[in-house]
Amino acid sequence: MTALQWKILWHLFVMFLKISPVTFGGGYAMIPIIEREVVEKRKWLQAQDISDIFAIAGSVPGAIAVNSATFIGYRIAGVKGAIAATLGILLPTFCIVIVLSILFMEMKDNPKVEAAFLSIRATIVALIFYAAYRTGKTAAVDKISIMLIAGTVAVMCFFHRYIHPVLLIFGGAVSGIVIIGMRKKLGRKTTFQTDEQVYDYMI
Repeated sequence: MTALQWKILWHLFVMFLKISPVTFGGGYAMIPIIEREVVEKRKWLQAQDISDIFAIAGSVPGAIAVNSATFIGYRIAGVKGAIAATLGILLPTFCIVIVLSILFMEMKDNPKVEAAFLSIRATIVALIFYAAYRTGKTAAVDKISIMLIAGTVAVMCFFHRYIHPVLLIFGGAVSGIVIIGMRKKLGRKTTFQTDEQVYDYMI
């Protein structure tokens, strides 16, 4: 490999090594941090690419943080990039979990620890809400997609006990295929614009 390729792999590893310890609340809280590093700071990917990666990572088995790191690493530097990013995201978490497993039973009743985790949970809610807002800007591209988002939220709110999220993901995929097929037959074209660039889709 060239020196540039090694440099990219090292940057991928270090980037996820730094992101992993602050990813409280799961992978969704990591979205704004990854977007800032990969899209705004290093300009490796577009915001649309990140949204697509998180959509795929959330619809396949496994932790969304690990899945996302693997997908992003692969998009940037192939298989070696996927390995570097995955190792970076896993190593700190593995070490932290081992340490916490040893200390948690002794610390869990400490009032200061309880207060700290209460504040962390509130912050996580804000991060997830912000991530949903940023992802929604690239997902809600027309009236149909907005209706699908609203319908899915309604189903999750009122029927979450009866419908597994996997079924919703599968239903969304089928709906998208059907809608695109119908619009292709009608010869309709939709153009939408994100903050970064304009995308034209023949749908």
